[in-house]
Amino acid sequence: MAPFAHARVDLDAITSNARLLRDLAGGTPLMGVVKADGYGHGILPAARALVAGGATWLGTALIKEGLELRRAGITLPVLSWIIPPGEPVGEAIGADIDLGVSDRAVLDTVVAEAARLGRVARVQLKADTGLNRGGVGRGAWASVVEAAARAEEDGLIRVTGVWSHFACADEPGHPSIRAQLEVFHEALAVVEKAGLSPEVRHIANSAALLTLPEARFDLVRGGIASYGLCPIPDMDVPGLRPAMTLASKVALTKRVPADSGVSYGHRYVTKEETTLALVPLGYADGVPRAATNRGPVLLGGSRRTIAGTVCMDQFVLDVGDDPVRAGDLAVLFGDPTENPDVPTAQDWADVLDTIPYEIITRIGVRVPRTYVGGS
Repeated sequence: MAPFAHARVDLDAITSNARLLRDLAGGTPLMGVVKADGYGHGILPAARALVAGGATWLGTALIKEGLELRRAGITLPVLSWIIPPGEPVGEAIGADIDLGVSDRAVLDTVVAEAARLGRVARVQLKADTGLNRGGVGRGAWASVVEAAARAEEDGLIRVTGVWSHFACADEPGHPSIRAQLEVFHEALAVVEKAGLSPEVRHIANSAALLTLPEARFDLVRGGIASYGLCPIPDMDVPGLRPAMTLASKVALTKRVPADSGVSYGHRYVTKEETTLALVPLGYADGVPRAATNRGPVLLGGSRRTIAGTVCMDQFVLDVGDDPVRAGDLAVLFGDPTENPDVPTAQDWADVLDTIPYEIITRIGVRVPRTYVGGS
């Protein structure tokens, strides 16, 4: 029996998006980013779909995500870049996972684990070029690069990459973009002077991939765009296909009179006699409570707006006199090329003053992923 609610993932869309991104990047090799369970799409199906589309690298935030790829038999180069104290660095080294180094302490940990194991660790040095999040700052960059060069000379590590991350690439023309590129070039010059020859240099995320040819270097990182969503809200990218559709069957309907309060707090009150439809998805499933009286949903051929407070397990739609019945499908977001009336993750982001990344990655574990396409 099909689940009453599901997040349908079109693997062919992910594969098609990967091919498109490679073309848009002029053939620059593509890293498919599969952190956060493949942006909510499922890390392993997403990874395989991206590889089918030509991705030659995979990127994860956490080592445990990289190890999951390895345990599944995926042998492509993998970069994992958030390494708090206590992470299984030695296991990652043994699995040939590239480790993102954002400070001297992480480098020292990697070097010590490599010495203990008698293995050469693959390291990618991250320069903080202005995001002021992860990455080695300008003041410490030269000393960290020198330490890495010594460790490479000692046969303990191989510096396979140098990389960074833009702060405002989703705002084309923002002055920080040019400034960060300049700092990245300075960082690369320090690396070259130290005698290191990384395999890949990369700074372009999805937004930069689409708008900054000069930021492509040796590798581009396809994150949100791999899943069919553009990081620049007003930008149209022909051929980019949203891969996830979130939908649920209606659980029940009921007629109520005018002036009926709906859901917790009666934040919605009916204006006339009407039919209410109960959709069994709520904030425990990733539907934001902030979508109260705001979230768009397609039901019965028309776009509706959530009526009243989003609850833990359910929300309500006011469908008027339309002939909606229990079992009818309510679609929260999907691919408008399949149906021009369907809301998109960007539509949800717009009404909630957030970004589509948050919308798709917050879909909870109670919502099964069902897959179409792929091999």
